[in-house]
Amino acid sequence: MRVVDLFCGGGGLSLGAHQAGFSIAAAIDNDPILVSSYAYNFPDTKLVLEDVTKLDGEAVREAAGGQVHAIVGGPPCQGFSAIGRRNPDDPRRRLLDDFFRIVGEVQPVFFVMENVLGLGYANARYILDEALRHTKGYGTLGPVVWNAAEFGAATNRARLFVVGIHEDYGDPLKAEDLDFLKQPAASVRAAIVDLENASALADEDDFDTWRITRVGRPTDYARALRSADGHFTGHRKTRHSESVARRFAGVSAGGVDRIGRHPRLSWSGQSPAIRAGTGADRGSYQAVRPIHPQHPRVITVREAARLQGFPDRHRFHPTIWHSFRMIGNSVSPIMARAIFQGISNRLRESGHQGQSAE
Repeated sequence: MRVVDLFCGGGGLSLGAHQAGFSIAAAIDNDPILVSSYAYNFPDTKLVLEDVTKLDGEAVREAAGGQVHAIVGGPPCQGFSAIGRRNPDDPRRRLLDDFFRIVGEVQPVFFVMENVLGLGYANARYILDEALRHTKGYGTLGPVVWNAAEFGAATNRARLFVVGIHEDYGDPLKAEDLDFLKQPAASVRAAIVDLENASALADEDDFDTWRITRVGRPTDYARALRSADGHFTGHRKTRHSESVARRFAGVSAGGVDRIGRHPRLSWSGQSPAIRAGTGADRGSYQAVRPIHPQHPRVITVREAARLQGFPDRHRFHPTIWHSFRMIGNSVSPIMARAIFQGISNRLRESGHQGQSAE
């Protein structure tokens, strides 16, 4: 089944859909930095750098090269985030309506919309309800909140989803359809301990590259994410001043740095949600990053990617700042895969998998 990923960013939803057996026909975004590695990670997908507000259903079909079975995406969430300003005049809030407008024009078999929990709050829920007017003919689930940790990721990252299946092609997805796909959360140790003592290699295409050298059997979680040759990118450590390093060293596992508000990870627990920070157009603010459970430093890009469930072959950006923007804006691929597997099972039961709602 052919999927179009709107607001694709770093590709968390794309990766989960791909792992569940779907074909990502086209990915669309208007931020050249956030999609700078998309073509590397998804070489068979057509990447379109375009403002979604300027697209209609026909343009989306053209980008996909024909029939479109699914529209998925996470419209920018900053206008709804509980930790943001929640400005009702933020133009990014209107992009939610454009997502569902395109769903209504394309009429795919199903859609998946992801966003922050704040979209479900009383002072924003009406925006979602109004946007859903475009989905006449769809049986919808949601808004429902799922946490990546419920599906085995090493991060407590809760997100809001709305999933719709066209009524001509199957019954609506139910929350319990995903229950059998849930599994215990991985620990921070399971996710990143095998990255300890990795050896630095020569840079490649401006990316710092590394090789795993830790002796011993990796955890099942780490093994699933490792590349075949043990190589990966994005493990450059942040150099802190001596005073900051001393301060970080004094923060206990599960505690929070009193000045920078950096949470310290615990080997046996899960990471809090990795935050994105902002682009240059919004002040270039770096998000607060967690402190490593053992070392007096914040975690690296690759450690953050592991916690969220990205495989080691997945690249982000040569810089730490933009890499964390990509990871912080992304859906955990582990959670995304489970959602798409649930949809696939539901469509298979209906006997309509692989068809279009047109």
